[in-house]
Amino acid sequence: MNKVTVIGAGLAGCEAAYQLSRRGIPVRLIDSKPEKLSPAHHSDKLCEIVCSNSFKANRVNSAAGLLKEEMRTLGSLLLQCADKCAVPAGGALAVDRELFSSMVTDAILADPLIEVVHEEIERIPDEGVVIVATGPLTHEALARDIAAKYGESLRFFDAAAPIVSAESVDMEHAFFESRYGKGGGEDYLNCPMNKEEYEAFHEALVNAERAPVHEFDVMNPKVYEGCMPIEVMAQRGRDTVRFGPMKPVGLRDPRTGHRPWAVLQLRKENADGTMYNLVGFQTNLKFGEQKRVFSMIPALHNAEFLRYGVMHRNTFIDSPRILDSDYSDKENKSRFFAGQLTGVEGYMESASSGLICGINAARLVQGLDTVTLPATTMIGALSRYISDPYVSDFQPMGANFGTLPELQNRPRDKAERGQAYADRALADLMQFIEENGIEPTSK
Repeated sequence: MNKVTVIGAGLAGCEAAYQLSRRGIPVRLIDSKPEKLSPAHHSDKLCEIVCSNSFKANRVNSAAGLLKEEMRTLGSLLLQCADKCAVPAGGALAVDRELFSSMVTDAILADPLIEVVHEEIERIPDEGVVIVATGPLTHEALARDIAAKYGESLRFFDAAAPIVSAESVDMEHAFFESRYGKGGGEDYLNCPMNKEEYEAFHEALVNAERAPVHEFDVMNPKVYEGCMPIEVMAQRGRDTVRFGPMKPVGLRDPRTGHRPWAVLQLRKENADGTMYNLVGFQTNLKFGEQKRVFSMIPALHNAEFLRYGVMHRNTFIDSPRILDSDYSDKENKSRFFAGQLTGVEGYMESASSGLICGINAARLVQGLDTVTLPATTMIGALSRYISDPYVSDFQPMGANFGTLPELQNRPRDKAERGQAYADRALADLMQFIEENGIEPTSK
């Protein structure tokens, strides 16, 4: 049996290799360590954690906790290791990073079906089943090859605006309308501000604290106009933002019958309309500052932020144009992408994509159809989001309940609502496992 090639031995690559091995498929796991390290890596071990040692919330009624519980149900190697080397962190799952990396490395190296090869790959192999899981700091030569294969679909700089849940927008302070009545009546959700509200917002924006920029995040000292942080734009003058992304022209507030002083427009982020993007609000403010300042906009005073804005180096592909929901290339079903390279954001999100890639690559080798988990599961929702052709300005996304279909009988209490999402997801996952025979066999 030919080996499946997995490029990259981070969280996604190691999980993919393990899932393949569990199904009896031999693997060639290739990583550039220790011969060549990215600017963020320092250890020669596999599955190195380079930032926080927290894998976020562990309670099942949270989005992050549900994701992990689904991964446990599917036999995730990384969750087995994480649970064994957890350190106290309140309601979060945090790990001893050195022990975690060592445990994963030991498990991979001890696996007779996984061959670990230490070399730099400069191009994606044309033959065989391949999983590319090289992460957000993919080395230059391979990044050039990906760009050559997929045109302008490879991003090197991540300038993202925040996303809020649709249900958290105060509709008493918002209205649907496109400028001058063009386009669909519900293409944009407008959040108007009067002069006093805008000036207070502007003052807070220019004085808000910004996130530090890592040396390896700086690709070019020039800030391009197309991804200008809203706070930098605001520093150019009090009316710069009001004549830019918050321009009110062509709009009329139905509450007053007049044009607002300034308007933030929200645009649907997904086909279901459960998430909204803050149009033109790319930002490098600290997350807490984004919550504080952007909540000054009346319609967002109780907004639930599903993703905060970021500006940093982040190599990822334009997945909605490239990938199907099983993480395979639309044009080459033997080629899969996994991890942050696909636009999933976060440690466990990356690992979950590797898990699904491993399952699907094994099924492909075995002559079976690949699978996509139910839309009601967090893993299934993420894979559908990154492959949703409706998403035009694609940016990375982490686990959040806004990606899931609405509940039929939605509890008002947030914890009860989260538990209802989790109960539905885990029940649907178990049924899906039984119907499709995807539960991993014991080694």
